[in-house]
Amino acid sequence: MRVVLFHDEVRPGAPADEQDVLVQMDAIAAALADIGHESCRIPCTLNLEAVANSLRDAKPHLVFNLVESIDGQGRLIHLGPSLLESLRLPFTGCSAAAMVATSCKPLSKLVLQGARIDTPDWHVLDSLSSNTAVVPGRYILKSSWEHASRGLDDASIVNITKPDQLAAALKARLPMLAGDGFAEAYIDGREFNLSILAGEVLPPAEIVFDGFDPAKPRIVDYAAKWDAASPEYTGTPRRFEFPSADRALLDDLRSVALKCWHCFGLRGYARVDFRVDGEGRPWVLEVNANPCLSPDAGFAAAVAQAGCEYREAIRRIVEDARRV
Repeated sequence: MRVVLFHDEVRPGAPADEQDVLVQMDAIAAALADIGHESCRIPCTLNLEAVANSLRDAKPHLVFNLVESIDGQGRLIHLGPSLLESLRLPFTGCSAAAMVATSCKPLSKLVLQGARIDTPDWHVLDSLSSNTAVVPGRYILKSSWEHASRGLDDASIVNITKPDQLAAALKARLPMLAGDGFAEAYIDGREFNLSILAGEVLPPAEIVFDGFDPAKPRIVDYAAKWDAASPEYTGTPRRFEFPSADRALLDDLRSVALKCWHCFGLRGYARVDFRVDGEGRPWVLEVNANPCLSPDAGFAAAVAQAGCEYREAIRRIVEDARRV
């Protein structure tokens, strides 16, 4: 089978999170070759007519969609699958509609809220006024569209007592958040990632904040994901082994993750990120459609923990796409 690897165009001097797609493509191309498929690569740019012509010329049996941003903008993530849908080309992973619903984080939280799935309270800048009801406490300032912890660091956590204070903090932070952000109530607790492969929930992973100073926010920020020399990177290992006392919690996390899968109409592969508060209550932070497939990323780690080889996971993603 002929497969096109459809990907972000990596700009010169691009940051580590954008360059990661090159690592993903190398690993996926090798896995596809191992299971008997040939592949080629086509970048997705804003010149959609030229991209469409390249796709037509390639005559693929399947497109492996790895588009996470276009021209460095996460808010354009849906254009890749939208183009593939318009060309009626089968492709891996989630639909354009699911990509929009999960990638726009405030919209995603509205969907979760509508499905009665617990997600931390949040505010967008336009909704904040002196009359807005804001619970005093800690908030985390996040990008509305950008992924890979873009714009997250210790300064993302703010202590708030009134609405105009939160509005000012969020407005000041917008340049770090690609110009569009929101404030989310900070849940101080354990962090879990649950990966899903073709509808199967893989073993839960917990991010362990190892050796963090008590005053340091326990968040998986940009450095924790992308700066291998940083203490945040080395201090946030994942674990898959849990005591029996966590059994009920883990079952609950699996159930909620699967509910998210169906709620957003996901397919192929996904990851749901949770915080669990001091009372043991899970809160969904994000639903990640088409998460990173690099061999050293969390999804691949969960695949390995399930006793599945990387190439077998790629085969299952391909087969799931062919069933659509």
